[in-house]
Amino acid sequence: MINKQILQPESIIVIGGSNDVSKPGGKVIKNLLDGNYKGKILVSNPKETVIQGIPCSQDLTLIENVDLAIIAIASKYVNQTVEFLAREKGTKAFIVLSAGFSEIGEEGKKIEDELVQIVNKYEGCLIGPNCIGVLTPSYCGVFAGPLPRLEPTGCDFVTGSGATACFILEKAIVLGISFSSIFSVGNSAQMGVEDVIKYWDKNFDEKTSSNIKLIYIEKVDKPNVLIKHCRSLIKKGCRIAAIKAGTTEAGSRAVSSHTGALAGSDLAVDVLFKKAGIVRCYSKEELLYVAGIFTHKRINGNNFAVITHAGGPGVMLTDALSKEGMNVPHIQNKHSKELLSQLFHGASVANPIDFLATGTAEHLGLILDYVDEKFDNIDASVVIFGTTGLSDVTDVYSLLYEKIQTSKKPILPCLPSVYVARKEIEHFKSLGGIAFEDEVVLGQAIAKIQKMNFFDDDVQKPKFDTSIITAIKKKFKNGYLSPEQNYQLLHSASIPLIQEKTCSNLDETLEFINEIDFPVVMKVVGPIHKTDVGGVRLGISTKKEAKNAFEELIKIKDATGVLIQKMLKKGTELFIGAKKEEKYGHIILCGLGGIFIEVFKDFSAALAPITNTEALDMIRNLKSYPLFKGVRGKKGINENKFAEIIVNLSHLLKEVPEIAELDLNPLIAVEDDIIVVDSRIRIEK
Repeated sequence: MINKQILQPESIIVIGGSNDVSKPGGKVIKNLLDGNYKGKILVSNPKETVIQGIPCSQDLTLIENVDLAIIAIASKYVNQTVEFLAREKGTKAFIVLSAGFSEIGEEGKKIEDELVQIVNKYEGCLIGPNCIGVLTPSYCGVFAGPLPRLEPTGCDFVTGSGATACFILEKAIVLGISFSSIFSVGNSAQMGVEDVIKYWDKNFDEKTSSNIKLIYIEKVDKPNVLIKHCRSLIKKGCRIAAIKAGTTEAGSRAVSSHTGALAGSDLAVDVLFKKAGIVRCYSKEELLYVAGIFTHKRINGNNFAVITHAGGPGVMLTDALSKEGMNVPHIQNKHSKELLSQLFHGASVANPIDFLATGTAEHLGLILDYVDEKFDNIDASVVIFGTTGLSDVTDVYSLLYEKIQTSKKPILPCLPSVYVARKEIEHFKSLGGIAFEDEVVLGQAIAKIQKMNFFDDDVQKPKFDTSIITAIKKKFKNGYLSPEQNYQLLHSASIPLIQEKTCSNLDETLEFINEIDFPVVMKVVGPIHKTDVGGVRLGISTKKEAKNAFEELIKIKDATGVLIQKMLKKGTELFIGAKKEEKYGHIILCGLGGIFIEVFKDFSAALAPITNTEALDMIRNLKSYPLFKGVRGKKGINENKFAEIIVNLSHLLKEVPEIAELDLNPLIAVEDDIIVVDSRIRIEK
């Protein structure tokens, strides 16, 4: 558990301190000193008496009690040192910079496990091993640099990779992004990324805590913890962005369903982050652009003014926003004419607003005032302003910073002249500004944030016939359920199904057809992919056709019977699928169905359980969604009914966690009704 000693230690000892600042034990001392740590710094090294001006102890038994130990010695000496400090010196916090633990294999894993046991025994907090350290407003306990600007309103950052953290910090400094705290958890022996997020949530103070959280994670060990505490932080006003590198192991196993083929391990991360409310990023630059946008006023709407003194960048930004579903609306009213009359000849206010290379700070201020007060169809502005080097633009950047602070509508600055205007940009950053460099990356980051939906967790469980579910579960064996079991299980969850029966002989087949009447559909039972083996017969309308179809289908390899269904009117084919991902739970997919689901790969996904609002969002994010509304005189699909089926299925998966894969393909949408005509469920206990 993160404790006071790791956050605000009154004393710190560096074990393995050095005068050589190119070594971790030397650099961390330098950073503590340069960071103006107010507490007492102790140093231990058996070969030195003074290190960087600090008296050095060669015998740990002689030191006073100490809150935090930062350890930079060989791994084989770490455990005994931690044991001694915890037992004899009351040390409750440990940052182990040293490598040589689980990352090197089983031998190192044993040492690491023993280390955790020691720290837990004394109710301490362990960060690492194999990390770059911790940075808080109290101290700079990291050996790697560079050190970013620290302030209470800066970003909180937790990372599973020390090297990545260094690269992110370097880019953050260039952009002007500040930090409140940084936790590099390394091997996450005791405290992992999820544990730090939990601490942020449990100790969040709306007056003093940062409301921007950044995450770099390579392995999600506790997805439920991540979801719970990220959602809680967001409800408290936080905004969260993360990079997840790598894929899950479970995603590599063989799958046999359409859903299994589509729902790869990376999709599991997507739906997890979506459920948690995390903006997922794929690069250091993207993460920091999103973080920088978070530092500005929230953008309430998708209508943007693009303001520039250079036409080309304005066009590229407009294209980037438009491609991602944002709007750059045309501006034309009496106020736009007023504004145009006050700019130089040749300027344009149609949007993009181009006030020419000769435009002044006064012109920019005037434009921003009009956007803020008189252009009702604009929600936010992006200002692109660089320089050819012919003039100093400090006055422009000073005014821009002022307007960012005072405008009611958000203003995002793109300052692309990173070399020619470097002095002016440094001035802008010294005021507290964020200097975005690339207009296209900025536009893409804006869109990513704006398209992120956060759904409430008011999940209302539908009424299920749990007695039927319980009875079926008692008969579960690994593998695919029979059509009868599929039917019973889905029916118990109020999922609409076509009347059907599996028949093993011709007489039974004809008897059932008499009950439901022609036309009928006949399908082979046994082979996994019926279409691939020619195992489907449609539009059978006579006894002779039924007899011939039965005889053909029953002869197909691995056939165990023939499924008979009433032939429905022609309708739109839909698809719903589910796959269980280790630790994550069930991923649910939906889209257009039939044989083309894997070809077009037009589907939406979410993590169960799913609310009705979430299900509707899945449907409306499909590329094929216009079909749901009806096109070219063709009647649309009842999307509310489709959403209801998705919700019911998501809750069935919670009731039956043994379901490993599930396909409902197709569902037939006819008029206002939607009916499942084929299903496949695989059990894995």
